[in-house]
Amino acid sequence: MLKKFFPNRIISISNKLITGLLLIMILILIVGIIFSLFISPIDHIQGHSVRIMYVHVPSSFIALGCFAFIGIASISILIFKIKYLPLIAKSLAPIGIVFTLVSIITGSLWGKPTWGVWWAWDARLTSMLILFFFYAAYILVWKYIHNYEKAKKISSIIAIIGLFNLPVIKYSVDWWSTLHQPSSITFTSAPTIHYSMLIPLLIMLIGLAIYAFTIFLIRYKTELMKLKINNKKNNK
Repeated sequence: MLKKFFPNRIISISNKLITGLLLIMILILIVGIIFSLFISPIDHIQGHSVRIMYVHVPSSFIALGCFAFIGIASISILIFKIKYLPLIAKSLAPIGIVFTLVSIITGSLWGKPTWGVWWAWDARLTSMLILFFFYAAYILVWKYIHNYEKAKKISSIIAIIGLFNLPVIKYSVDWWSTLHQPSSITFTSAPTIHYSMLIPLLIMLIGLAIYAFTIFLIRYKTELMKLKINNKKNNK
């Protein structure tokens, strides 16, 4: 699987592939938005505000997924010294922090009509905010520490520590009495959400995931080309 992300393969990716992925993403998101805004039913308690879910939940999944990969990759970086993994993790971080921010903002917008406040120091919301700060710290290390090896080591340590926050985010609604509703979709049981809401939710998740993957390919290719240019300069 990782062989597909070898530098030579990524650098050879054509603009046609990127354009094709973006077109697929746009088509899927158009279908998802139509389902989310016009076809899916309103919630009998939350009314139309439940439609925020179709952006909030996929954004949260992607934010968590990106950081989980960065954390696991960071463990591999420190143990196995795989050369291209730091660039993969570095390329994912800006995508993850954007989706984390979207998750927090849409959660706040959803919280106002549901809880009556824009923000509550709820366990789920607070742990997502902590995730945002881990992302920010990771990105800032790469930005301001110019020694590659030092930045790689410090950013990896930050990501590994941040991994411990992911179970807190996931199980916070089970461990503590919180305002946030329990998870409707889990890996261990059938979804508790009705199919009329589940289908547009999955469509939006697929569309946003393709968007995240496309941006990742662009960023990763850019990082590899920058590294290649720097290596040529150093060898002169």
